[in-house]
Amino acid sequence: METRSERAETTLTAIVGAALDIAVTEGLESISIGEVAKRLDLSKSGVFSRIGSREQLQVAVLLEFDKRFVQTVFLPAMGEARGLPRLQAVMRRWLNWASDVDRHKTCLYTAGAFEYDDREGPVREHLLDGVLRWRATLRRTVLQAVEAGHLRADLDAEQMVFEMDAIFTLLLHDARFLRDPRAPERAERAWQRLLKDCQPA
Repeated sequence: METRSERAETTLTAIVGAALDIAVTEGLESISIGEVAKRLDLSKSGVFSRIGSREQLQVAVLLEFDKRFVQTVFLPAMGEARGLPRLQAVMRRWLNWASDVDRHKTCLYTAGAFEYDDREGPVREHLLDGVLRWRATLRRTVLQAVEAGHLRADLDAEQMVFEMDAIFTLLLHDARFLRDPRAPERAERAWQRLLKDCQPA
């Protein structure tokens, strides 16, 4: 039999999940206590008592998105050998995330950056933290490939991460906004070209 604390945790999970669904389809600013309550057939006070303010709910959504993103994109790639195999696995899973518009809708790191580029406050701070941690993860993975001799010793890791992010962002744009079925193929070609340029001669 489910305890009260277990029921509360289940309800909290449902609240964050409903808010995340709103965020990935309509944006972080579209999240509201009222809309979440409506979707879950709860009172506004019931949602508020479990999550707090709208801002706290937005932050909880970012934390949940971060967890799902890492579990889907990065952790499975850790099973690959350090160096190029792991970097390839990370990039492939990252590009698959952008391509699978039905399942993932969008990337809150990317979409949120445009929403919050000129805003201040806790939501922007959490969003920025997530983006910077992901960039740092990519940079560390690139440097491991350099150390393994799979990429050039003089490689500018920051530049490579910038270009990897650019490929992902443009894929997300073309797959979702242009609805171009060729976008994943174009992104893969761009990635292979970048990778070739970064490998030892």
